[in-house]
Amino acid sequence: MEAVCVALWRARSKKQERERLAALAGEASADAAVAMEAEAAQAEADAAQAEAGAAQADGAQQPGSTAPDAASTGTAVAEPLDVGDTERADESDITGRLDTTGAVDVDEAPPPPPAPPDLTAAAFFDVDNTMMVGASIFHFARGLASRKYFTASDLAGFAMQQLRFRVGGKEGNVDGIREQGLSFVAGATVEQLTEVGEDIYDELMADKIWAGTRALAQMHLDAGQRVWLVTATPVELAAIIARRLGLTGALGTVAESVDGVYTGRLVGDLLHGRAKAHAVRALAAREGLNLRRCTAYSDSQNDVPMLSVVGTAVAVNPDADLRDTARARGWEIRDFRTGRKAAKIGVPSVLGAGAVAGAVAGAVAHRRR
Repeated sequence: MEAVCVALWRARSKKQERERLAALAGEASADAAVAMEAEAAQAEADAAQAEAGAAQADGAQQPGSTAPDAASTGTAVAEPLDVGDTERADESDITGRLDTTGAVDVDEAPPPPPAPPDLTAAAFFDVDNTMMVGASIFHFARGLASRKYFTASDLAGFAMQQLRFRVGGKEGNVDGIREQGLSFVAGATVEQLTEVGEDIYDELMADKIWAGTRALAQMHLDAGQRVWLVTATPVELAAIIARRLGLTGALGTVAESVDGVYTGRLVGDLLHGRAKAHAVRALAAREGLNLRRCTAYSDSQNDVPMLSVVGTAVAVNPDADLRDTARARGWEIRDFRTGRKAAKIGVPSVLGAGAVAGAVAGAVAHRRR
């Protein structure tokens, strides 16, 4: 009996420690996300101010002169073409802009004005197998291996993890593989890894974004809501993915750094399982979100804690266990692995009839972010 009591006490203590580390990871991730969002906003403001200053200086140097516009020259000004978005566009995206001969309809109505900010609602997207095909940390590891950050043999564990994603859509031994992956960056600087991450995204990740999931994220943005990624991938890499997709920011695993250099240790634990739920709650507290008005998306049963803390949960490309859970709880299921196109999504129930009213209410109750 004494041995049983000791075993139960140890199990309870271990569970409490895991919960403590998960909570610490969530708090650290929320802090990092808020700080990165503030830094990005400040950088954007500084760039706009510098551009305005340069324009003012040019005007002062050339009094009375103005740059020719399209109307005065009679030439059309072409907008830059985003190849990546064009490749993933559905035919229905452009059908309304062409007549039967293929000519552009110059009389089409202008796009509707952007929705007012909806400051109390947001969306949270898992990354691996939800927003992106496969595991983002594996793609990142491939890029690091090609740059000699570690050896090809070190990549073998990541390859097995990626195989699990492609075959079964399950996350497998996340704690072992991902923590090992984070240890590889020990000694590198945060600035180094951020620069490398930008290149790796272009090389190995940009063409692996699920068009359907990306369209769901855009739907929330169009409704005036903020959108965050939530992933066990290092927060710096997650932030790059979020920025490239035009999202608000990212919650990710926080790797400890001292004076801008990674130590190879984590702050708390991996942002996985219950830690994701803690991170979403912590961010909601910092940003004034009403979690009952928020939506979360994931492919994995491991993310049920995160899906359960919001008002609307959506299973995207779900594994078998999450599909069963979603059916049992009445959660929406969306599977883009069948080839259905993003443009056929429409406006599903995840926004609901109260989206516009909520957006207006959020704008009225505006607060400084």
